[in-house]
Amino acid sequence: MIRVLATGVFDILHPGHVHFLTESKKLGDELVVVVARDSVAEKMKRRPFIPENIRVAMVAALKPVDRAILGVEGNIYDILTTVRPNIVTLGYDQNFDPEEIVNEGKKRGIDLKVVRISKYSESEFDGTRKIIRMLKEKS
Repeated sequence: MIRVLATGVFDILHPGHVHFLTESKKLGDELVVVVARDSVAEKMKRRPFIPENIRVAMVAALKPVDRAILGVEGNIYDILTTVRPNIVTLGYDQNFDPEEIVNEGKKRGIDLKVVRISKYSESEFDGTRKIIRMLKEKS
């Protein structure tokens, strides 16, 4: 069985998220999605609008997702030990170093590969920040 791990904040769900998760699921038998904790998202980008418990429930309800869990506080790579993925997928805009992820897996006895998923370009609703800007302009 091939387990795929995808991660993200998933603050305001949009077609780009669905594309990312659908393409991630195609790479394996099981897709586990780690939803960033509010505190971790705040350190990396910004505080989410939607609380973490609601975001994880919404992601879990998406068709490609087999299991959605909340991320860990502290070292974000510790989740690798819990999930033990064969593949980690990254969105086109996620600023993680694939080599670092592979090395963090090796430190934990996990042999994995990293795959970057292409950008969704079939709609203008392809990013949370973009959607927020559009809503502000229309109000």
